[in-house]
Amino acid sequence: MKPGMITCMGACLLLAGSASAQDTLREVRVEARRIPLTINTAHPVQTLAGAELKRLNSLSVADAVRFFAGVQLKDYGGIGGLKTINVRSMGTQHTAVFYDGLQLGNAQNGQIDLGKFSLDNIDSISLYSGQQNNIFQPARGFAAASALYIESAKIAFSEQERSKGKFSFKTGSFGLVNPALRWQARITERISGSVSAEWMQANGRYKFRYTNGVYDTTAVRRNADIQAWRIEAGLQGMWKDSSSWTFKLYHYHSARGLPGAIVANRFEYSQRLWDKDFFIQGSLTHQFSKKYKIAARGKYTHLFTRYLDPEYSNEAGFLDNRYTQQEGYCSLAHHYQLTSWWETVLSTDFMLNTLDANIYRFAYPTRYTQLTALATRMYFERVELQGSLLGTFVNEQVKFFTSAGRKQELTPSFSVSWQPFKAHNFRGRAFYKEIFRMPTFNDLYYTFIGNTSLRPEYTRQYNIGFSYAKPLRGRWQYLALQVDGYYNSVRDKIVAVPAANLFRWTMMNLDRVGIHGIDVNIRTAFLPLTIGINYSWQQALDLTPGGYNYGHQIPYTPRHSGSFVSGVSWKGWDLNYSFIYTGERYSQKTNIPVNYIEPWYTSDASIAKRFQWKGRALGVTAEVNNLLNQYYDVVLNFPMPGRNYRLTLNIAY
Repeated sequence: MKPGMITCMGACLLLAGSASAQDTLREVRVEARRIPLTINTAHPVQTLAGAELKRLNSLSVADAVRFFAGVQLKDYGGIGGLKTINVRSMGTQHTAVFYDGLQLGNAQNGQIDLGKFSLDNIDSISLYSGQQNNIFQPARGFAAASALYIESAKIAFSEQERSKGKFSFKTGSFGLVNPALRWQARITERISGSVSAEWMQANGRYKFRYTNGVYDTTAVRRNADIQAWRIEAGLQGMWKDSSSWTFKLYHYHSARGLPGAIVANRFEYSQRLWDKDFFIQGSLTHQFSKKYKIAARGKYTHLFTRYLDPEYSNEAGFLDNRYTQQEGYCSLAHHYQLTSWWETVLSTDFMLNTLDANIYRFAYPTRYTQLTALATRMYFERVELQGSLLGTFVNEQVKFFTSAGRKQELTPSFSVSWQPFKAHNFRGRAFYKEIFRMPTFNDLYYTFIGNTSLRPEYTRQYNIGFSYAKPLRGRWQYLALQVDGYYNSVRDKIVAVPAANLFRWTMMNLDRVGIHGIDVNIRTAFLPLTIGINYSWQQALDLTPGGYNYGHQIPYTPRHSGSFVSGVSWKGWDLNYSFIYTGERYSQKTNIPVNYIEPWYTSDASIAKRFQWKGRALGVTAEVNNLLNQYYDVVLNFPMPGRNYRLTLNIAY
């Protein structure tokens, strides 16, 4: 059963009667209702999958996660702009991103650009506050404040199928050209494979409105072009002893412009960025007995980044920084079923991270990390209890200068899910989790900025909430609701502050932050209409004792935000509408009028037609994004596109 989804089966009603002394079996009616909400989890989870994911008019994973409650997406504008996720105001580095079960690493800055991941080959996206309910996972799964799980398209066949594929082509505003191809094949009865490839090109030019407080002007965004391609291949199989295994290879290459901030009437920038991301990963699960099984996982990652700034003068004449990251990762998880209601897991992970660069006075750090998690889960008829203890052991070495040394931490987590009433539709939940994040390589060692004396960033999370899901009969199919209230406390928050001048900054442990919030998620379907509503309220305050900004809302955190998604399906036609609202925010730590950012909202709409042609399933989708042509900034001075269009053709064969 996928996270975030429950399949509720109606009872079968068998009516028997007599006719000519012989029983007759009358109609058997089975009603099934898919409810997009998992109610028996102790940690809040939000999932987008299947038709609901498709109706969001989203080009990448970054576009889709905007519709989760409690999420702020930092978007620096355009197709090629950096896009990172911030969950419950904890900071980007506190959200771990997993791709097909293994975490995507970036020891350099701790940020994963979600704009790199196209939805063309994605089946589902799930966001967990805390951690997954399933404790049989790598130790890395326990080591973050929240986790985003991205699942690529599953390899699955009907009994008669030997192969199948899909071709899609997108085009639209900003010079977008985006073909993609996916092919899956059954190689043997026990082995299947898939290949997915995609290429994207766009000039990134769009109109935006700019004001300097005296006059307004409309300009065209430039240097926001991108050219990128992705290829990934996977194998999965099962041996005769029922052991299952997977293998995946992934490569992404992009070249893009960095459009820069629109300040002081400056509109033109010339900085460029190149990325090459490569990883191979595999997993093996083996059941030794009814009570004992293991899961082994391994991964190698190679990340290359080049940043070119022709406008910055140095001895070489311009700035041309090149960074190479490598990560080796292995994990072994042991699962033991103590009784029918009690299970325990011991997971151990080991990671080796290195960073090389061609910049002056670089430390060339190497980080060794061991994570060990002991977790247990007890589940009864109406109560489920979970607990875990995570040990983190970090050692760093550098070729030059001083390293950050060793770090050792133990962090616990506890959770409970209970059914207070006899009906199965309603469950309460609560969790407490301590976690800390290590400073990134950039925090510690970046030239003139890094600070090897930085302390890790500590957090405490408290959450209490409930879930309710009710399958219904007739046109009103289901009603699903989840509500969570939370408090997050952050200590020794890592921030950058100006030093001698605005070019040379320094990293420091300064802030204490207290974050109160409420997340509400509602899903319902009244055929042929489906509706989803998310709402978040957050009060994220700087609580640094004696600080000038004590009691101020931290930057880029709106008190109110929400989204609305709806869709109508009828005779092969799909009509979808989505709306996102982000309330007022401040761009700096001091909440004064000059730092105020106005609320923004945007509407997207699409119409799609599905039909058969020569035995193939075809689909055509026309989209209008930012329907009302709103001008807004997600990040101050990085304007977002106005009204834009996209046309998509899909062919399944």
